[in-house]
Amino acid sequence: MSKTGTIYGVGLGPGDPDLMSVRSHRLITNAKHVAFFRKAGRKGQARAIVDGMLPETAIEFPMEYPVTTEISVHDPRYNEALSAFYEEVTQHLIDLANSGEDVVVLCEGDPFFYGSFMHIYARVRDVVPTHVVPAITGMSGAWTATEAPITWGDDVLTVLMGTLDEEKLTRHMADTDALVVMKIGSNYDKVIRALKASNRYDEAWLVQFATMQKQSVKKLSETTDHGTPYFSIIVVHGQGRRP
Repeated sequence: MSKTGTIYGVGLGPGDPDLMSVRSHRLITNAKHVAFFRKAGRKGQARAIVDGMLPETAIEFPMEYPVTTEISVHDPRYNEALSAFYEEVTQHLIDLANSGEDVVVLCEGDPFFYGSFMHIYARVRDVVPTHVVPAITGMSGAWTATEAPITWGDDVLTVLMGTLDEEKLTRHMADTDALVVMKIGSNYDKVIRALKASNRYDEAWLVQFATMQKQSVKKLSETTDHGTPYFSIIVVHGQGRRP
């Protein structure tokens, strides 16, 4: 019988290929099977990051989300559709591993930080050998792009999802020293109202496509374009203790 293969969740970092770890690069450039998430009809950001790195013989497995923003995350149909999707793609990866093949799953940012790979990991970790390669997070790339430290001394850093309801956003924003808001997109107006209600709006920065060629860094209060791409992060710096 052939040896069981390994599923690798490989962190790609914030977007700039130069910020990828040596281990991630080694796995990608030697991969036989490569899986990656994408929206139907799109190339996929993870796949775009590794352009030119994959062997010509690599077998690609695009995992296309059945829903992204078409249904509210609070709608039961959203979770049902994604659950069925993860079960299907996970079974394919398990079948490959059981046939003796290693599979590299490309993960934007860090695989264990709000990434889709977590849902695969939870389903495969007790079934076939699984290994996770950590990476620089997108938010680290974003606050570095502002050219200022995100935290000082005893500052408390809070990471929020724009999908939270407005009351929770406002409360957490008011209760923290430093702040990162992710998954803004269609939640932009709600996030802005919460920032204003918590008196954090004037301190906020909007970073789009951090570390990538299209990177944009602006004070949120000076932003005129309210259309925010998927790769948008809001940063509010802490101003805590320092020598």
